[in-house]
Amino acid sequence: MNFLRGVMGGQSAGPQHTEAETIQKLCDRVASSTLLDDRRNAVRALKSLSKKYRLEVGIQAMEHLIHVLQTDRSDSEIIGYALDTLYNIISNDEEEEVEENSTRQSEDLGSQFTEIFIKQQENVTLLLSLLEEFDFHVRWPGVKLLTSLLKQLGPQVQQIILVSPMGVSRLMDLLADSREVIRNDGVLLLQALTRSNGAIQKIVAFENAFERLLDIISEEGNSDGGIVVEDCLILLQNLLKNNNSNQNFFKEGSYIQRMKPWFEVGDENSGWSAQKVTNLHLMLQLVRVLVSPTNPPGATSSCQKAMFQCGLLQQLCTILMATGVPADILTETINTVSEVIRGYQVNQDYFASVNAPSNPPRPAIVVLLMSMVNERQPFVLRCAVLYCFQCFLYKNQKGQGEIVSTLLPSTIDATGNSVSAGQLLCGGLFSTDSLSNWCAAVALAHALQENATQKEQLLRVQLATSIGNPPVSLLQQCTNILSQGSKIQTRVGLLMLLCTWLSNCPIAVTHFLHNSANVPFLTGQIAENLGEEEQLVQGLCALLLGISIYFNDNSLESYKKEKLKQLIEKRIGKENFIEKLGFVSKHELYSRASQKPQPNFPSPEYMIFDHEFTKLVKELEGVITKAIYKSSEEDKKEEEVKKTLEQHDNIVTHYKNMIREQDLQLEELKQQVSTLKCQNEQLQTAVTQQVSQIQQHKDQYNLLKIQLGKDNQHQGSYSEGAQMNGVQPEEIGRLREEIEELKNNQELLQSKLTEKDSVIENLKSSQTSGTNEQSSAIVSARDSEQVAELKQELATLKSQLNSQSVEITKLQTEKQELLQKTEVFAKSVEVQGETETVIATKTTDVEGRLSALLQETKELKNEIKALSEERTAIKEQLDSSNSTIAILQTEKDKLELEITDSKKEQDDLLVLLADQDQKILSLKNKLKDLGHPVEEEDELESGDQEDEDDESEDPGKDLDHI
Repeated sequence: MNFLRGVMGGQSAGPQHTEAETIQKLCDRVASSTLLDDRRNAVRALKSLSKKYRLEVGIQAMEHLIHVLQTDRSDSEIIGYALDTLYNIISNDEEEEVEENSTRQSEDLGSQFTEIFIKQQENVTLLLSLLEEFDFHVRWPGVKLLTSLLKQLGPQVQQIILVSPMGVSRLMDLLADSREVIRNDGVLLLQALTRSNGAIQKIVAFENAFERLLDIISEEGNSDGGIVVEDCLILLQNLLKNNNSNQNFFKEGSYIQRMKPWFEVGDENSGWSAQKVTNLHLMLQLVRVLVSPTNPPGATSSCQKAMFQCGLLQQLCTILMATGVPADILTETINTVSEVIRGYQVNQDYFASVNAPSNPPRPAIVVLLMSMVNERQPFVLRCAVLYCFQCFLYKNQKGQGEIVSTLLPSTIDATGNSVSAGQLLCGGLFSTDSLSNWCAAVALAHALQENATQKEQLLRVQLATSIGNPPVSLLQQCTNILSQGSKIQTRVGLLMLLCTWLSNCPIAVTHFLHNSANVPFLTGQIAENLGEEEQLVQGLCALLLGISIYFNDNSLESYKKEKLKQLIEKRIGKENFIEKLGFVSKHELYSRASQKPQPNFPSPEYMIFDHEFTKLVKELEGVITKAIYKSSEEDKKEEEVKKTLEQHDNIVTHYKNMIREQDLQLEELKQQVSTLKCQNEQLQTAVTQQVSQIQQHKDQYNLLKIQLGKDNQHQGSYSEGAQMNGVQPEEIGRLREEIEELKNNQELLQSKLTEKDSVIENLKSSQTSGTNEQSSAIVSARDSEQVAELKQELATLKSQLNSQSVEITKLQTEKQELLQKTEVFAKSVEVQGETETVIATKTTDVEGRLSALLQETKELKNEIKALSEERTAIKEQLDSSNSTIAILQTEKDKLELEITDSKKEQDDLLVLLADQDQKILSLKNKLKDLGHPVEEEDELESGDQEDEDDESEDPGKDLDHI
């Protein structure tokens, strides 16, 4: 605390000794008293002394006051006194006017005490938690204290709040407080909190700040509201300015639509209070924040679209054309409309259609241009109109064409009843007011920006200078005025217009060089050694001459590129020319104009450069320098390259046109395909309808057949069985015969299967007697089991065959061994006849056994092959039988289903007839009751009909047996 003691020592008039002792005693009471009342009274006394003796109370009591906030939270009164005391110590607000030195010293004290307070971050966290208290005596001083801390050391306090859990959310709750004083001070607190901190701005925005602030503005009366509306608008600017995320959130939340009521001010000559002007000014600035040229293009265009769709642009144009609007509001409205329409075609088109409420109506553009070229209008208003005109023409070739067309001979109004935009620009271009000359030249240059077509069209403009003299082209008139030595501002404006006009337009360059006086004038201006004021004009003349060289198509023999360069080298010198060319970009006002599109100048003499022209200078300065130093051979090569590129461009253009035509053809074919698809769908629908109609006709036909059969019952014939659902009795009989035949075929196949089974059993029995290893088997009735048994028997035979093969192999081995032994024995010993006989006998027996086994094996193989073939044939027969049975069963089911349906239909018809007879009887009875005579024949017929109906039930019963 040495620095605080130094401040105390530096004070000329310090407190008396008794006051310092009093503060010390009060601090001791706060620290040592056990009774809450004593501590409360001591803190209240410190509060009363804190304003007058700020330094002493701050040094001695701050620590004790923070301790009170930590320990005595249950008592809202002492907490309120402590917060008020801390606010008086830290805040620099002073009611009485003081000297400058005293004010500076007070600010130093505030920042020093703030630094002490926030050194312990827990103190700020404690203060945030106290803001949750609803008690007015705690919450309000807490809001004021935190606001003061943010004003003193904003970035440090912001960082502490940012890392504090739920810190920002607690502060956002202040906007929902029902007590206006806390809500309003909460807005001021959030203003200080969100200043220059993007992270906190995003958190506040996502805590529903936009909704709450817009509600407050609406409740307070929009632009007619008080200072609370102003504070809310400043907070909204803090949240949105240079914060693309919040701007996008504001647009997507449909909050732009809620801005429209702000500008419903009406056409009033009164009611423009100072607060209303301030509010509306901030509202217009807020709109400009959303559509600023420095924002990303996509975000700006989406906001411009929303402003047009919700009617905000229309509302702004209404203010623009209203009467009685204050000058500063009108100027800011023009600037706002400028940025709302800048570069967005839909808004630009709408602005072109706006008319002023005059008689006769005039376009708003014409009315604004009249203000721009009127030297009696305020300077800021004329700058705003120029900016509006520039924004209207920015990337708007349609608008550029409309402006230039008002200068062409075919569109000029011969009656002179109405003045056009082009006429106003020409009038301003050649007026005696240098500011009007500059504004008109820049405005006309924007009508030619990046539009070669309009540059060529403007060459057709002819001006009548005086009676009796021939008309002069606009280009020639500009050079004439330039050579007359007018004011610098006028010459600079005309040179900027000519440079913009001639750049990227060889035809305009040819027209300019065609006047033999132009080149000598430019070289003379560049070659002279003039003062600093004329250096800018020299630089612009060098730029214009360089453009005449770089964009020269060599169509004029006397002013070809090479000749112009030789002229520069002889009369000026290349180095001197390049040095003069550099005067433009090195001018002090050049960098200022290059920063922002809006022409914002403090006074008319600073109005020298246009923003778009600075881009042109930056683009052309380097290429002109290279062109001056190029040799003729390099120029020829460059021209050849240009021709090649032009040819290439022509080829590319040709193919682009072909692709465009093919795209059109493709579109036509796609449309034809879609048309054919639609026709196909319609035809499909028609076919479906026709099918349903055919089905209905079939049903009606069948119904008529049945009714016809019923009518035949009057003759006593049994016709119900003759036709049932379209099935004739001959067909039923034929189907019955086919069923009988199929049954007989099934029985024959079954008998054949039985015979085959017996054959298989015989084969098995014979095989068993031949091998002596067969076991008895029981043949199943089912075919699947027979096949399985045959497979098992084949496997057994194969295993027997394998075992016999092994036995044969063993016997062959024994035979070989015996033969070897016989040969050895015959060589070593004389063998007797009896022994030889025995050996020969054994050999013969072995060979016989071998041949018998081989024969048996061969027979077994033949039997297995025969069994396999037999099994395959049986299986095929079985499959065919099963398929035939399945087909017969299906047909049988169909017949039964048809018979069932016929029975149902017959029953339904009988019911219908019975109902009809009943109705006829009831009608006859009614006729009798009414006294109408009924013939007996009718009664007999009705009786016969009833008998026939009774009899008709029996054929239905008979049908059950079919």
